[in-house]
Amino acid sequence: MLIVIPAHNEEATIQDVIHDLLMHGYRDIVVVDDASTDNTAQLAKQSGAKVLSMPYNLGAWKATQTGVRYAYENNYSHLVTFDADKQHLASQIQHLIDNQKMTNANLVIGSCPSRGSLSRRIAWKFFRGLSGVKVNDLTSGFRLYDHQAISVLSKKEASLLEYQDVGVLLMLKTFHIEKSEVNVEMQRRESGISRIFYSWWAVIYYMGYTTMLCLSKIAKKAHLLSDEIEKV
Repeated sequence: MLIVIPAHNEEATIQDVIHDLLMHGYRDIVVVDDASTDNTAQLAKQSGAKVLSMPYNLGAWKATQTGVRYAYENNYSHLVTFDADKQHLASQIQHLIDNQKMTNANLVIGSCPSRGSLSRRIAWKFFRGLSGVKVNDLTSGFRLYDHQAISVLSKKEASLLEYQDVGVLLMLKTFHIEKSEVNVEMQRRESGISRIFYSWWAVIYYMGYTTMLCLSKIAKKAHLLSDEIEKV
């Protein structure tokens, strides 16, 4: 199993995150350095992780997908996506593993709805209804993917996405990837900001972008249904 950590300017926490993983026995760790301007990459290497450096800043999802493709090319059976800001705890990975064994799901999401701010809760509720994706913690980056899910997310189509949330879940649903969700503990972010929820303008952009994805999916379903009716 591979641990993938997308990181952008996380020098304050990256060593603690890697140490936590190593202390819990997770030794295959890849940090995807998303063109950090601080010492994130150097500190990650010093701590024992493999580092993949991006030539310029592409955002958290594309950095994550770089790790996903690395896992696919190196034939890993599972990977866990893990944040670099100390929100995620290595002790909680076992909950994802146990849930995957019990449900046989291709994707297990580590859910912590209690961490949600007002803007986050509004977004979650809105997109659960619009997308039909029944996940309590839509923006959780703490996820376990099996090889089938890894294969899907390595595709070029996934590169068009911007966030590891509704768009990724809708794409996985299209490819009949089964998902599950399990409650986990998370800590408060110790440094940095949420790319989605750091301001109301960021929330508005995120809401507009993700709404368009959902409406596109709905329109595609309607078109397919119309084609089926015409055939009948």
